[in-house]
Amino acid sequence: MTFAFGIYPGALLGSDTGAVEPVRPDDPDLINDALRRLQGDGRTLTVRAYRPFTATVVPDAPPTPAEPERYLEDGRRLDLVLTFREPTGALDGWLDFVRATVRDEGPRLATVQICEEPNAVLPVLDGSTPNVREALVHGVIAAKEEALASGHDLGVGFNAVPTFDPADTFWKDLGALADERFHRSLDYVGLDFFPDVFRPVPPERLADATAWVVTAFRDGGLREAGIDPSVPLRVCENGWPTGPDRSEARQAEVVEEVVRTLAGLRDELNLTAYSFFSLRDADSAGTGIFDRFGLLRDDYTPKPAFEAYRRLIEELGDRQ
Repeated sequence: MTFAFGIYPGALLGSDTGAVEPVRPDDPDLINDALRRLQGDGRTLTVRAYRPFTATVVPDAPPTPAEPERYLEDGRRLDLVLTFREPTGALDGWLDFVRATVRDEGPRLATVQICEEPNAVLPVLDGSTPNVREALVHGVIAAKEEALASGHDLGVGFNAVPTFDPADTFWKDLGALADERFHRSLDYVGLDFFPDVFRPVPPERLADATAWVVTAFRDGGLREAGIDPSVPLRVCENGWPTGPDRSEARQAEVVEEVVRTLAGLRDELNLTAYSFFSLRDADSAGTGIFDRFGLLRDDYTPKPAFEAYRRLIEELGDRQ
């Protein structure tokens, strides 16, 4: 069983208060060159992108990164996230937005993810938007119905972050809203997690911590929501930034250890995909934790982790 590998090709990373703008603009030629090197010969590689729904603020908000179709050379397809960021929580137009996107973008799509981290209650994430659970359930159904009606072969799912608060009701609430149509429409559930980034993990415990989080996600939240183990699990966002006291050499080690740990859980957890976040640093001279998540520095020169990820894709990745 191989992995479907992917990557976010930009350098923009949201924080809990806003976003970090890259100090150098995107260069599509250099980005495509890097993606081509990562993908290698005969492997698949998805390109992650985000398209927000903000009807009363910016009716036609642009995607992030801009014009992601520029990065779909060599058979690459989009892992497209439709974020529910309508501040009023009104669902008017949301399902039309989902359906139109699937209908129009279908040939470019490998997957469409409905909502972004709907259980993370932070200002820049969907979990802080009113009615996000309803948007999630009805959005998944609408996306699958449109994909089938349009004849597009793509996976429909949603993602979430690990939760450790016993008072958190997200999964219970989701289970109450989810009907047979939702479960029939759901092709995967995604996990965003960043071990040893926001909560330190001793190096000798990294593999165990990674396995524990992913297993707890499958056996805890997904089970509570009534999501069957036959529904594949995907790691949608994972990474480890460099910076002060965080060496580039260690980043390469973390990428290797995390991916191989996940690969060892493929059969047990029905884990089918992994996507790294992100391709390039926002600011390689910055000292903030969100500045240097990239496999490349902000000038597009590779860190050691770039080669580590390339080798993992070559060894473990799906073939076209």
